Amino acid sequence: MGTSFGIADYAVFITVLIISGAIGVYYRFSGGKQKTTNEYLFGNRNQSVINVAFSLMTNFMSAITLMGLSAENITYGTQFVVINVSYMIATPIVSHIFLPVFYKLGALSVYEYLEKRFGKATRLAASVAFTVQMVLYMGIALYAPAIALEAVMGLSQFYSITLVGLVCLFYSTIGGIKAVIITDVFQSLVMYAAIFAVIIVAAVNVGGIGEIWNIADRNGRIELFNFSTDPTVRHSWFSLTLGGIFIYCSLYGINQTQVQRYLTVKDYKTAVKCLWLSWPLLTLLSISTCFSGLSIYSAYYNCDPIV
Repeated sequence: MGTSFGIADYAVFITVLIISGAIGVYYRFSGGKQKTTNEYLFGNRNQSVINVAFSLMTNFMSAITLMGLSAENITYGTQFVVINVSYMIATPIVSHIFLPVFYKLGALSVYEYLEKRFGKATRLAASVAFTVQMVLYMGIALYAPAIALEAVMGLSQFYSITLVGLVCLFYSTIGGIKAVIITDVFQSLVMYAAIFAVIIVAAVNVGGIGEIWNIADRNGRIELFNFSTDPTVRHSWFSLTLGGIFIYCSLYGINQTQVQRYLTVKDYKTAVKCLWLSWPLLTLLSISTCFSGLSIYSAYYNCDPIV
């Protein structure tokens, strides 16, 4: 298979992996050197608001989301972007209903709360279900970029999944939650840079942002005002808003990976600040990713597989 990677592309790819691993090494040998549970799992509860906000956003957005949102807009149009309205509605729900529970009880995890509320059997069942879910999710999350790397780099999916998976395992294992949060910040900046690079290059090639929009509009990819209440319709304001609220609450309110990030700050008020700062970061990346799909479409609409 031919590749389109040049020296600069390989340099960027390798640098991202090296920096991610180096962050883990740094936190393994700095501070308390991850010798206590409080530091390893909760970052001594003194992590900064902006770092945790970026980490919350990055944990919500993955390679699946970046590739999926772009593909959604290329194939079916822009209606899905309306889901960002649900994030605005759900943020106060999470901050005022879900977060206070963990801080008032002093719970160290969602499972500790479940045991106190429903008993040990419920805690065990929920933790097993979550573990299975995350194992399956991580498989897909690693498979998505592996497809892209195989296409442009010629790297087999097996080696891609193994390499990226080992790097993630390395920095999170030796560096604890501090390394995870800072790596999330770094990777979020990489995601923003990649998305905006796609949009800028497309705009230069077709003659501006407006022309990207015009091409999409002429080819039936602009749809924003579908207010149908029919649940069989692919996307509408009704389904996206209602469904988005439940998705957001499930991920930001009771997902252990997110709750653990909240618990790395000093108190409830600080956690709420992290959540509210994470919301515009998430919305910006989501909308930008949707528009990057239109940007990609502007380059390939003449060979549209749907037409």
